[in-house]
Amino acid sequence: MIWQVLHHIVGLRRLGFDVWYVEDSNRLLYDPVTYWPTSEYSANVKCLSQQMESVGLRDRWIFRAPGVWDSCMGATDLSGLTNLYREADVVFNLCGAQELRPNHNVIRCLIYLQTDPVADQVSVANGDLKKIQELDAYDYLFTYGENLGAPDCLVPVERYRWYPTRPPVCLDWWSTADNPASGEALTTVANWKHTGKDVVWRGESWRWSKHHAFLRFIKLPLRSTLPLELAVGAISDDDESLLRKNGWRIVPSVSVVDPSTYRDYIRGSLGEFTVAKEQVVRPRSGWFSDRSVCYLAAGRPVIMQDTGFGNSLPTGKGLFSFSTQDEALAAIEEVARDYAAHSAAAFDIAKEYFEAERVVGDICRKVGLL
Repeated sequence: MIWQVLHHIVGLRRLGFDVWYVEDSNRLLYDPVTYWPTSEYSANVKCLSQQMESVGLRDRWIFRAPGVWDSCMGATDLSGLTNLYREADVVFNLCGAQELRPNHNVIRCLIYLQTDPVADQVSVANGDLKKIQELDAYDYLFTYGENLGAPDCLVPVERYRWYPTRPPVCLDWWSTADNPASGEALTTVANWKHTGKDVVWRGESWRWSKHHAFLRFIKLPLRSTLPLELAVGAISDDDESLLRKNGWRIVPSVSVVDPSTYRDYIRGSLGEFTVAKEQVVRPRSGWFSDRSVCYLAAGRPVIMQDTGFGNSLPTGKGLFSFSTQDEALAAIEEVARDYAAHSAAAFDIAKEYFEAERVVGDICRKVGLL
């Protein structure tokens, strides 16, 4: 999630904008290392400060602690924050992570960047008045669901216009001349099981937890030409044992919790093999992963369960989609057959379709900023 934020704000900065990062929320905080709920926010502020400084934005962040109404931390005070809202050309709400509050009413142009499509659209189609009221506050709605509105997409699109966008990536942060070490695997980083967030549309439930998809391909490593590895969290000992028995390499996701370690893990991998959540697969939303674009930018081929993204992105060289085990195996074999070509193609796809300046630049042009 840290990389997701940095790619957006630095993409804007590289286009010449004066970019600020703001957390002005009363939502529960999670410790940046343990991910446990916490009311002690010093570790969060330290992490935020370090990350902003690492990209040259040490004087461009503001943090207001939940439940604290008379002060904030960072580059300005509450009066300065209000002026910032009032004077900003646009304010982006990435992931909808920031709930809208009365002090946000002064914002002239409010943009929602939806990174997880489907749930909002289904809520609107089901007549969820609270969700409709929330979305009515935005001037523009963008979504990673690039296939929304296409003939093969089952996601209902009612009331609002959703503009397609993609996860951006700063290419220079990920590109590397180093080749993966001998014996490296196709990897991915994931939480095994989630509860809640399932949606129901026309009597059909679309599940959120990723373990359902992994279980469909549980035996894949036993037939795969290349090793498969999961950096995984939120998994029981029994489920981890099941994966190992079927040939999966397993490392704990907490071992890649630091942003730099996460980057090293991706760049040290042979490529990515990953499934996607049923909620984006079943309705063919066109969603694409912000993690997968990092693999591509590192010149690491990506083999990803089909969400309909092939309608917008080139597949078959450097990037593969699959729906069945045989299709997944064929893609793995193709990567193994000519790794150098697929590595080069992966980077070319990242540059052509996901480069941060290009992706956020397209958003800015759409809303009249460029």
